[in-house]
Amino acid sequence: MRDSAPRRAAPAPALKGVPALKVDRPGAQGQRRARVPAPFAARAPRRRAPSSSSRASPARFEALWSAGHGFPATSTPGIGTSSSSLWNLMGNAMVMTQYVRLTPDVQSKQGALWNRVPCFLRDWELQVHFKIHGQGKKNLHGDGLAIWYTKDRMQPGPVFGNMDKFVGLGVFVDTYPNEEKQQEAQKKRYSPAVQRVFPYVSAMVNNGSLSYDHERDGRPTELGGCTAIVRNLHYDTFLVIRYVKRHLTIMVDIDGKHEWRDCIEVPGVRLPRGYYFGTSSITGDLSDNHDVVSLKLFELTVERTPEEERLHRDVFLPSVDNMKLPDSKPRGTWETVSG
Repeated sequence: MRDSAPRRAAPAPALKGVPALKVDRPGAQGQRRARVPAPFAARAPRRRAPSSSSRASPARFEALWSAGHGFPATSTPGIGTSSSSLWNLMGNAMVMTQYVRLTPDVQSKQGALWNRVPCFLRDWELQVHFKIHGQGKKNLHGDGLAIWYTKDRMQPGPVFGNMDKFVGLGVFVDTYPNEEKQQEAQKKRYSPAVQRVFPYVSAMVNNGSLSYDHERDGRPTELGGCTAIVRNLHYDTFLVIRYVKRHLTIMVDIDGKHEWRDCIEVPGVRLPRGYYFGTSSITGDLSDNHDVVSLKLFELTVERTPEEERLHRDVFLPSVDNMKLPDSKPRGTWETVSG
């Protein structure tokens, strides 16, 4: 089976420590723009200004995600194989020359990449450089990949290669529309207002009591989502997860324009500190290559008022303000397809 490696820009000179988050002076309209130099790529995608006034404080996390210990590592054979490595591979994940392949374009495979050190940052941003590609034609590929910030690590399971009823945050890049295919077989479909187009990015916060509904592509527990056409592209694809002041923001750069596009924005997200970052993938009857080129974490230092300091105390269980429990009935309006 043909195996095409993902394209990536020529590497820039290695930087010492974590790259700094540089904030320009306010422009004509007072907007502050943030730029993140990428140590492993020639160009970094353009970024919007972070919420509130923020700056980078990389020293706190330097020992964990530096150029020598972040991913990609300066010595890729050390990932998950030596006692000094801060990364572990699981399942069918393989270290390639310039990326980690979570799963090959082969049926019934699953793999994961997990950091070994818990993250105690209060406000952070994770940039993910990934590529999904394969020989399958439209709607004949799957299943996608997930990015995790969870209490438990290295726990294989049915949710994109990770355990169900996880504790923490999951962000899913789902490439196969399970629910829509079932509707087509029953000659039904959602109304255009709630119809989802795949590939689709969604997010879920779980306290360990909720199951991810794979048959419905996570719709009952979805916090939000957006369409993201990410398969078989000839340019780099990125996803960013930003957590600032209990505000979760997810953006994508998948159009080859080096610009972030809004995807998900949810206020009132409460995530404990001390959880682990990881990424995983799974294939079933359908398959794809799921590759991770880099994971880059930045600490964001944000000014808080005394009232915000009181309200933003550490929590011990993930939750979302005003989040309703999932109902057993399908959401949205059904339509019957004639013929």
